[in-house]
Formats: sequence, structure tokens, C-alpha cells
Amino acid sequence: MIEAIQNGRGIDKIFLYKNITGENISVIRQLAREHNIPLQMVPSEKLNSFTKANHQGVIAIAALVQYTDLQQVIDYTVGEGKSPLLVMLDGVTDVRNIGAIARSAVCCGAQALIIPDKGVGALNEETMKSSAGALEQIYISRVKSLAQAVDTLHLNGIKVYTAEMDAATKVYNMNFEEPCCIIMGNEEKGIQHFLSKAADGHFSIPITGDFDSFNVSVAAGIILYEAMKKRITGKTEEQ
Repeated sequence: MIEAIQNGRGIDKIFLYKNITGENISVIRQLAREHNIPLQMVPSEKLNSFTKANHQGVIAIAALVQYTDLQQVIDYTVGEGKSPLLVMLDGVTDVRNIGAIARSAVCCGAQALIIPDKGVGALNEETMKSSAGALEQIYISRVKSLAQAVDTLHLNGIKVYTAEMDAATKVYNMNFEEPCCIIMGNEEKGIQHFLSKAADGHFSIPITGDFDSFNVSVAAGIILYEAMKKRITGKTEEQ
């Protein structure tokens, strides 16, 4: 496992027996911290549920996608002469929504998804299927802290915007032509307060009829299409 991580093999999560010790375990812990790999201490029954083989108290779940450091994503994008258009997921747990968001992101020219190492749906086979292959065509940046990710974006001149139901500014009046990252939140809880506070702007999607909001993946599709349209036409609609 140590060699796999050092060689850049994607790991979704590491499970360790709760009483395990040893020099290699310390190395695994350190590598998990360095590579933002979630690590969980579990009883032996949990480990045994994964395999009947001799796991020696350690099991790693191989990732189906390749994760890329956020700063590298930005550098690659700017190096290709593109204006960053990124999507950050805050508390989006439904894997079908994540797959659908990835699909819209690729179709509308976004370069990356930013996800936290905890509190987000797993990028598993169902997610991959829902994305129709999009997760293999977009950068995925897994970060330990969304707050730190926002700081990194700001340091690189990338504006951060949140989609919120009660925002006065409408999505069609946003300047998505500039380098920006759009945060999509949990459908029930919305975007965490500290992220909303750190954002450079907030917007909403107008809705007619007696209903409160769009599904998060549908909302992401609308927003990303609007961003693509602005980048193609260079126009912001008047209110």
C-alpha cells in the first residue's frame, strides 16, 4: 500500500484496525495526511467484511478516478490558455447527483470538480455510471479543507460564487466570464456558513410556480450552461 500511494495510485479511503501499531502504520498515516486520503479506524469485523484474505489490519479502497492537486489543476488550466471554471461540492452526498453534475461540467467547459475528503458521496461505480464517463474527462481535486481550497482559489485570482435560494442577484446577471468557482451545496442544508461568508458573490435561479428549489444536479446544469453561454457570447443579460 505504501508503494502504491508513493507511486501516485489513487486511493479513496484507508481502513485501519483500531488497535493496530507499527512503523509501517505511522508511514501510512503520514502518507494519508499528505495525499488527503480519508483514514478510518475500525474494528476487525469491519475489515473482515471487505475480504476473507489476510489483511493484516489494513485495507485500502482503490479509487476509480485520478485525483489532482488543486494548485496543479489551476496551473494546468491557465497554462492551456483557459479561464478557470471550477465547481466545488459542499455536502452533496447523492452519487447520482455527483455523476450528473460532472456530466454537465464537462459539457459546459468546466475544468474541475473540487470535493472534500469527507462529507461527499463516494466516487464509486454508480457515480461513474451516472456521469456517463465525464468523471474520466475532468480534473477531480480532493481537498482536506474547503475553506483552504477557497483561500487557494483567491490567491490565484479566482472568484468564488455560491448558488443560494434567497440571493437577490440572478444567475443570468453574474459575470461568469472571469476565472471563477461555483459552489453547489447540500439540498437540505445548503452551503455551509463559512463558505458563504468567504464567497465573492451569491446568486439565485429564478423559479416560477409553487416549489422551493431545483434538484442540485439540475441547478448545476442551469448554472454551468449560463456560464458557458456568457463565455461564448461575452454578454450579461440586463435585469
